[in-house]
Amino acid sequence: MDWAEWVQAIEVNLLGSILLCRELLPHFKKNRYGKIIQLSGGGATNPLPRLSAYAASKAAIVRFAETLAEEVRADHIDVNSVAPGPLNTRLLDEVLQAGPEKVGKDFYERSLKQKAEGGAPVEKGAALSVFLASSASDGITGKLISAVWDDWDTFPQHLDDLNQSDVYTLRRIVPKDRGLKWDD
Repeated sequence: MDWAEWVQAIEVNLLGSILLCRELLPHFKKNRYGKIIQLSGGGATNPLPRLSAYAASKAAIVRFAETLAEEVRADHIDVNSVAPGPLNTRLLDEVLQAGPEKVGKDFYERSLKQKAEGGAPVEKGAALSVFLASSASDGITGKLISAVWDDWDTFPQHLDDLNQSDVYTLRRIVPKDRGLKWDD
């Protein structure tokens, strides 16, 4: 990937998110309440060969949100990342225009299928974002939540479990997590 494109992906996806938070936080801290919703996605949870800048920037957003959530928890500011699902956006059009030579054959074919099938409904990501912005989600913080795959509307019923575990976070998986005994 061209270095300038790599840097631009980090500037737009990661630094843009951080700069917005820097502007919001003084207001939220003054009011001792706030909601920050970061847009992440599949790039954060799976390797994306040939799209490394995008994937790295999205993973960095999640880790930034998890860390910021801990830093501002005492101020009742909730910070979460949303994975809206595979959306048919301008980025998808750019992937298809770039072709399999640039983005890889497998990813290109998945993108063609997504374009044809319509992708995830935008309304799901919007509904999750509205939920996270509402008082119904108070105390849910530091999580990466999928609009498509997670049962997020039941999260308030599980607030203690969410706050006492690493579910819905980026984490390192060790052998015993998968039932393997070679790293005891």
